[in-house]
Amino acid sequence: MKLAKQIEKKLNDQVNFEIYSAYYYLGMAAWCEERNLNGAGHFFRLQAKEELEHAMKFFDYILERGGSIALEPISRPAASYKSLRDVVSAALKHEREVTSRIEEMMDSARAKKDYATQNLLDWFVEEQVEEENSMEKILARMDLAGDKGAGLLMIDKELGKRGRETS
Repeated sequence: MKLAKQIEKKLNDQVNFEIYSAYYYLGMAAWCEERNLNGAGHFFRLQAKEELEHAMKFFDYILERGGSIALEPISRPAASYKSLRDVVSAALKHEREVTSRIEEMMDSARAKKDYATQNLLDWFVEEQVEEENSMEKILARMDLAGDKGAGLLMIDKELGKRGRETS
């Protein structure tokens, strides 16, 4: 069954938004690493990589369903932050925007009775719960430890462990 044009458009928009998200997180990684917050830089580099994986999930799905890919130019992300807390707060806001977009796509898929797309989006709904929770936990840790001095260094070290827990 071929994708409805409305669904195909929304999925393509999401491919582009996920690529933008990777770019957005790379900007955050650069900001962190320029300030010797290498643990946070590592965290946001992995976040960028994950966003590209998400883009490819949508990309592959569009092709599997007989759709066409429509890549668009990617905007330059913001790169000016006041603190690591500001970076993480911006990341949380961004993830909430992604959640909203996924929910909107789910509404469209349900309206079209496109069960295959709903199945794809179910994975992303769960992923977004994890993404938002991750950023909220980092902010909560900053509330406990602080985001200056030793507390900042502790948070940075903790963020640097992402993806290394099993090695």
